[in-house]
Amino acid sequence: MSRNPDDVKAGVAHTRERIAAAAARAGRDPGEIEIVAAVKYLAIEDLPLLHAAGITRVGENRTDQLVAKQDAYGELFTWDFIGHLQSRKVKEIAGRVSLIHSLFTESTAAQLESRSPAPQDVLVEVNTAGDPDKDGVAPNELDALLELLAPLTNVNVTGLMTMPAFAEDAEGSRAAFAALRDLAAQAAERWSGTHGFDRLSMGTSQDFEVAVEEGATLVRAGSVLLAP
Repeated sequence: MSRNPDDVKAGVAHTRERIAAAAARAGRDPGEIEIVAAVKYLAIEDLPLLHAAGITRVGENRTDQLVAKQDAYGELFTWDFIGHLQSRKVKEIAGRVSLIHSLFTESTAAQLESRSPAPQDVLVEVNTAGDPDKDGVAPNELDALLELLAPLTNVNVTGLMTMPAFAEDAEGSRAAFAALRDLAAQAAERWSGTHGFDRLSMGTSQDFEVAVEEGATLVRAGSVLLAP
């Protein structure tokens, strides 16, 4: 079933308002925060509705769907990969995306190094909550991974990403988001001139306002964009 264009426009506008309010509470400029529309559950034919509503960046969780959606409407958006990226799947999206939000293994980095036609911007995924059900490098292993990535010429670290443990309410995610912000600040000092940490990808439809308050620059919003 096709989405209602007015609902999508209203959903996007309301999300932007909520981001602006959260940024104001934190003393931040809302212009520092970009929506990455998570399109995993959006039909290909509905993608133009996001574009019409002012969305310019989208993220897909699955390599095959990213290829299909980009082949259909590639010119409308900047494309990110936001899901679990297996090393054997790298070849499917190499050269296709602006940013990979979910790098956390040496094997995936090696595939990116060998298959990317140009330097690929990535975020290192960190499991700040220590949740066994979530991907990401442990906080105390971040430096070791960054050291492995340092000599790679086709892997360009530009920040960090996290997915908090499931929480009943948004406040339950705050500690995980604050931990990522602090890790980025510490890493920026240690790795100045080698890696960048200006981007923080955190927050989904359930908790993006808390993520913004804690420093998110990229929020991966999905269902909240599709209805007012």
